[in-house]
Amino acid sequence: MRINTIINRFILKEMFSPFIINLFFFMFVFLMARILDITNLIVNYKISVIYILLLLAYSIPDFMVFVIPMAVMMSVLLTFLKLSNDNEILALKASGVSLYRMIVPVLFFCLAGCLLTVFMTVWGMPWGRTAFKEMTVRVATSNLNAGIQERKFNDRFKGVMLYVGNVDKTDGVLRDVFIEDSRAKSSLATSIVAPEGKLFGNPDELIFQLRLFNGIINQVDLKNRSVHTISFDTYDLKLDLEGAASRRKKVSRGRKEMSLGELRRYIHQSNPEDDHYYKMLLELHRKFSIPFACLALGILAVPLGIQSQKRQASSGLVTGLIFFLLYYILLSAGLIFGETGIYPPLIGMWAPNVILGGIGIYLLVRVAGDRPIQITLFQHYKS
Repeated sequence: MRINTIINRFILKEMFSPFIINLFFFMFVFLMARILDITNLIVNYKISVIYILLLLAYSIPDFMVFVIPMAVMMSVLLTFLKLSNDNEILALKASGVSLYRMIVPVLFFCLAGCLLTVFMTVWGMPWGRTAFKEMTVRVATSNLNAGIQERKFNDRFKGVMLYVGNVDKTDGVLRDVFIEDSRAKSSLATSIVAPEGKLFGNPDELIFQLRLFNGIINQVDLKNRSVHTISFDTYDLKLDLEGAASRRKKVSRGRKEMSLGELRRYIHQSNPEDDHYYKMLLELHRKFSIPFACLALGILAVPLGIQSQKRQASSGLVTGLIFFLLYYILLSAGLIFGETGIYPPLIGMWAPNVILGGIGIYLLVRVAGDRPIQITLFQHYKS
């Protein structure tokens, strides 16, 4: 019993360091995908460093859903690759420790990764996505004047082209304002000119209001070839920040922002004919199927690590990444076909785990029986 405890601690300790390194590495890679959106906010709205750090923090739970399973798989793969290269697997087998006994700490390690991923899918991701969306709207609302570029045409508002000669940084007054409003479905082309204006935001409705003073409205009827000119002292124009109000749906929050209770209530109150029914059902299964990928990919990583020879270590790592890519492709296919109802969401979300887990168990049995497996994808190029 004491020997088994020592072996468990030894293997767990060997897996912990690669896990932390892989976790931060893949986290950095996924953060780079968010940098473009955040850079756009920095350029357009001149947001402070604190807002940038908050937006990055809110982004972390969203991609940690995939980062944790990747880190678990790669840490198990690297650990058994190292043990195999150092002949420690051979030494443990010679002392009477079977491969099935060595996999016990791996299962505990994968289970811990599974629970951590469940926390991210059930609580972390909805919180992070909701907070990110609210922060984006808050930044856009409070810093909208800073985002309007002087002496340039601004097309950030849906259906409206805005030109401002000068923006007063102290009181937020817009000067020398020209607007082309193309939102009307009729043949009327509307342009507005005003010496001054001021922008007001309503973060709850995601709609902005531009109040213009002492201006002129020109309406050109393209069909009848006539022009109407209207003078005004004060004129209020509603503006939709590009895509903001148009994204508001009957469902108050997107499916990835919903809690388990909200998803279950929506599914219970809907019927299969509803356009969102299968999407919500897929999201419910997705919250638990992705965490269990830690187990499926972790088991698969054990034989991949043991069978990779020292001169083929890089190929073993590439093979591990290819298997994770295969998992992601299967999961994406499950989402696509599950949304259309081609096959049940249960199958779409859990099939990748069953397939890769089954491959892992098959390879594990072969390796435990000292039967070789061909995992080096580039072996025929080297021979």
